Amino acid sequence: MKLIMKNNYSLIMAGGIGSRFWPMSIPERPKQFLDVLGIGKSLLQMTFERLLAFSPAENIYILTNEDYKDLVLEQLPLLKENQVLTEPERKNTAPCLAYAAAKIQSLNPESNIIVSPADHLILNEVNFGETINAALLAAQKDKIATIGIQPTRPDTGYGYIEVESKDTFSKNEVLPVVQFREKPNLDIAKTFVASGNFYWNSGIFICKSTVMLDALAEFKPDLHHLFTCEKQKYNTSEEQEFVNNAFRNCEDISIDFAVMEHAKNIEVVLASFDWSDLGTWGSLNDHLKKDDNGNAIIGDNVNVFNSSDSIINIPDGNVAVIDGLEGYIVVQSDNRLMIIKKENEQELKNFVKSTE
Repeated sequence: MKLIMKNNYSLIMAGGIGSRFWPMSIPERPKQFLDVLGIGKSLLQMTFERLLAFSPAENIYILTNEDYKDLVLEQLPLLKENQVLTEPERKNTAPCLAYAAAKIQSLNPESNIIVSPADHLILNEVNFGETINAALLAAQKDKIATIGIQPTRPDTGYGYIEVESKDTFSKNEVLPVVQFREKPNLDIAKTFVASGNFYWNSGIFICKSTVMLDALAEFKPDLHHLFTCEKQKYNTSEEQEFVNNAFRNCEDISIDFAVMEHAKNIEVVLASFDWSDLGTWGSLNDHLKKDDNGNAIIGDNVNVFNSSDSIINIPDGNVAVIDGLEGYIVVQSDNRLMIIKKENEQELKNFVKSTE
């Protein structure tokens, strides 16, 4: 089946506040706009470049909060202003995608949408391409194709996708979804991983824009109505006012709760690429270069002694001398400094509240 690239539209979700990456990530400049890997590119820029393999630049849209519109345009100069779709208030992912799907469908009735968060780290882009192409083919059969990640540990921070149990699974295999499972406790996560037929829910999915709108009409008719009742306003000067009113009146709900947990036409493609959602400093640590003592160090003048298994991120141009740390996270950003034990990272949100 031949796919026409001009029919592929990529939707990058970039509205989160990334609070678990404090002190670098703050509400004014959250994680997706940061160069957390120290390579000269933000996570948003990396995501945009990755999706150019499937959608022309003019078919890539950023879904974000209105507060971040200027940041998006600053980081992605190839975009036109009308490719940044803004929400006036955060109402989770379902309203954003209802807006985007309705707008894209009005532009191109034959459109496919590739939905991706802005803040994931994906290695081996050749393999990523193979997985996405398998999902695009599934989407042509009126399926919603989601990407499942082979779990490497019993992680309680991810949702899981269950498929039918069998002896072996193949990379890029397309399988019916038995059910989506919410973030489990540790004991349940261990049983998921041991069973072999559960995959992490990456939050990446592909479908026709019409299929997404049909699913919203079936399972969330009120939400569907709010964003489609005056479709003639899309791609006109009246669009933003119409959309802002829809956001003000819609419910706050994720696309998983609104559609994915109910629809029967969902298939999962088993990813062939390495993936991390970079949800925490600890998850970032897996992808950083280490010195001989297991320290991940970012900064051009960081001097470390008698220390091991630590993450240290100091802005270039600053001088740091660090001695005697084992298993710590040290991050400086502007006038904010964080020094915490890696094992206590889950308490970061509570620690940061003390600064407010």
